[in-house]
Amino acid sequence: MNTFLAVVLVCANTVAQEACTDGTALEVRKVRVGNELGCTSGWQEIIARTDLRDAIGRTAYLKTACRRVKTAE
Repeated sequence: MNTFLAVVLVCANTVAQEACTDGTALEVRKVRVGNELGCTSGWQEIIARTDLRDAIGRTAYLKTACRRVKTAE
C-alpha cells in the first residue's frame, strides 16, 4: 500500500524555483496524506495561520511537492 507525503517549501525570492529544495528552503512543512489530491489542498490555510503569511509574495514563495511513501503491507 502507498501513502503520500505532502511537502510545502517556503523559499526566498532569491532562490530559483529549480533550486528550492528541502535543504535551501527557509521552512519545510510535511504531512502524510492518503492520496495525491491530499497533497494539493489545505496549504493556503496552514500558511495563512503562521507568521510567514506576510512574506509570501513579497520576499518568499511556496513550492509544493507530493512524494510517494511505500508502507509495509
